Amino acid sequence: MKQVFTPPYRQYPRLKLLIGLMLSLIAAIAVFITPAAATGVYDLPQLNAGSSTWVVDQAEVISLANENKLNNSLKSLAKNTGNEVRFVAIRRLNYGETIDSLADSLFSKWYPTPEEQTNQTLLIVDTLTNSTAIRRGEAVKPVVNDEVADSIVNESVAIPLRDGGQYNRAFLITSDRLVAILSGKPDPGPPAAQEINIESTFTSAEETDDQSATVWVVVLLVLATAIPMATYFWYVR
Repeated sequence: MKQVFTPPYRQYPRLKLLIGLMLSLIAAIAVFITPAAATGVYDLPQLNAGSSTWVVDQAEVISLANENKLNNSLKSLAKNTGNEVRFVAIRRLNYGETIDSLADSLFSKWYPTPEEQTNQTLLIVDTLTNSTAIRRGEAVKPVVNDEVADSIVNESVAIPLRDGGQYNRAFLITSDRLVAILSGKPDPGPPAAQEINIESTFTSAEETDDQSATVWVVVLLVLATAIPMATYFWYVR
């Protein structure tokens, strides 16, 4: 009589269960550690002139308390002067995209007409590379001129980011500087490098996030090994 080959996992239900558990845990780990999706202009929310959203933190690098500070400052600026400033933080750019091309596209998408653009300022940070771009409307350019805009990108944002990825500090410093300039006050200038290099006894939010992610990966790897083994020995017993 002809024999039909039956795979081992069909002959042994325990083995089938064990394989299923291992595959499920491996899939869960893969989802957890897969890099965040890249961001293009259509992955960001649709805003416009007059929107009540001032900070779009898709990279999750700004603490809730500091995001509230930024929102309050930028809301007051818009109410008192008509100048609107928005900050965007993303995890990484789409393939083939640059920080400048994204800034151009997003500025045009959010403010499609010259009238809507005139009092707008947009600053974008890609946290993977720490590349930064700023865009200004025509009414803003005489106040935040090219020299000041370059200083904001290369000093106000870049100095804190070079010193351990201090995103909260970078956005707060940039906000204070833009609010002062656009309110007609003297430019406070960029932060001094030595001011940013002061060591803190507190763990930064970015360091805490990295440590937490590492702990979760280790825990999941341990579970991926321990649970199938425990299940197997329980069934064998």
